[in-house]
Amino acid sequence: MVTTIALAGKGGVGKTTISAMVIKYLIKTQPGSILAIDADPSANLNMVLGLGLDWTIGDIREDMLHKVKQSITAGGAAMGALPGGMSKQDYLNYEVHSAVEEGNRFDLIAMGQPEGPGCYCAVNHTLRNVIDDISTGYKYIVIDNEAGMEHLSRRTTRNVEHLLVVSDPTQRGLVAAERIADLRRTLDIDVENAYIILNRVPGEVPSAVKNKIDELDLTYLGSVPANTELTEMEFEGEAVVEVSDDNPVYLAISEMMENIIS
Repeated sequence: MVTTIALAGKGGVGKTTISAMVIKYLIKTQPGSILAIDADPSANLNMVLGLGLDWTIGDIREDMLHKVKQSITAGGAAMGALPGGMSKQDYLNYEVHSAVEEGNRFDLIAMGQPEGPGCYCAVNHTLRNVIDDISTGYKYIVIDNEAGMEHLSRRTTRNVEHLLVVSDPTQRGLVAAERIADLRRTLDIDVENAYIILNRVPGEVPSAVKNKIDELDLTYLGSVPANTELTEMEFEGEAVVEVSDDNPVYLAISEMMENIIS
């Protein structure tokens, strides 16, 4: 059985760093391999995981459409073939597998930029099936989403067991988290559990923030303290997944993950 954990939140709240801490927890405590999917167009999950990134799903999609246009010009589109006789399905299968970046017990796929002008429905459908097929080989899938989740169902047809909405400890941040959480009702996939995490909290959570959290249609999972060590690693562009095991941020995420994974 594959367990899917999706993270969402407005830009700048640190959801990519939290994604790295979730992956670190799974590596250290859970058996089985992990697939990280970077569904944010900015595509920087690879940096916090210490991996390179040469090829995204967006690159593959655009390259295939370019080849299809070449095939139409050459009169080969009727058979659904690309130059050289390769089918579109075989091309996407090969390229997506080639785009997987391999780490230590985890792999990474980056979705890249959203669609440009033109019709992408058939290509997106095929890509979704390819990614879902790849996903069956993993125990856990961790998806770092863009600010909203409108396009999550375009990325995968898999249901989400745990949605982690990340917010800063402000009223504005919580309003944004509430809007993001509401989007889950409109997706073509089911979200089983939805939580909110407060990130970069400087001390105690203010009572006004606690009161606002109580109004949300989200389960409060906990808060993550502001941390100088992690901030400095991010400034230097270091892989934050390598942060020390006794780091307060990692310990906070570990405790939260124990509550939902076990």
